[in-house]
Amino acid sequence: MSLFPAALLRPMRAVFLYTAVALGANLAAAPAAAFDRAAIEALREGDMRKLAFHAEPREVPLSQVMRDASDAEHSLSDWQGKWVVLNFWATWCAPCRHEMPALDRLEAEFGGDAFAVLPLATGRNPVPAIERFYEETDLAHLPILRDPTQALSRQMGVLGLPVTVILDPEGREVARLTGDAEWDSDSARAIVAALLAGG
Repeated sequence: MSLFPAALLRPMRAVFLYTAVALGANLAAAPAAAFDRAAIEALREGDMRKLAFHAEPREVPLSQVMRDASDAEHSLSDWQGKWVVLNFWATWCAPCRHEMPALDRLEAEFGGDAFAVLPLATGRNPVPAIERFYEETDLAHLPILRDPTQALSRQMGVLGLPVTVILDPEGREVARLTGDAEWDSDSARAIVAALLAGG
């Protein structure tokens, strides 16, 4: 029998996981895609309740071309080896615009050798409009990436915006959230910390 009420255990577990990362847990040493799905699902609170973890990782089109602000080509394979929060958004999508600052803060806190947030502007999103939005909202940590033909979003079954998927270091989709969310909430940060720490 636990010494703590059930309502206290979940926040305590989130604080423990987040503290372990903050104190310098060796994130790079964690097995590539090892995580305790049930334990991480238990960390979902608020908007993160919409984050659905798949029973098995799903393959994604790692070689599909994306373009940056200067029209240079990239693909998801460029980020293999990291946990990735891939966010499909558009400049005309109000919920997308609302959640972007939280994604920027998530990248500022966790971005590095083991983790990246990738916002992918899907469909017609002129670079000047994206740059203007980044400037107006002080987005300083997110790259500009575009899927102008919607090829990647179609291949990944994105039917509306925003949609955010989590990719493991092998480049496979392990979870998906449809709709906007507070990606820098205590729950979201605890989930990312737990993934990085190996679950």
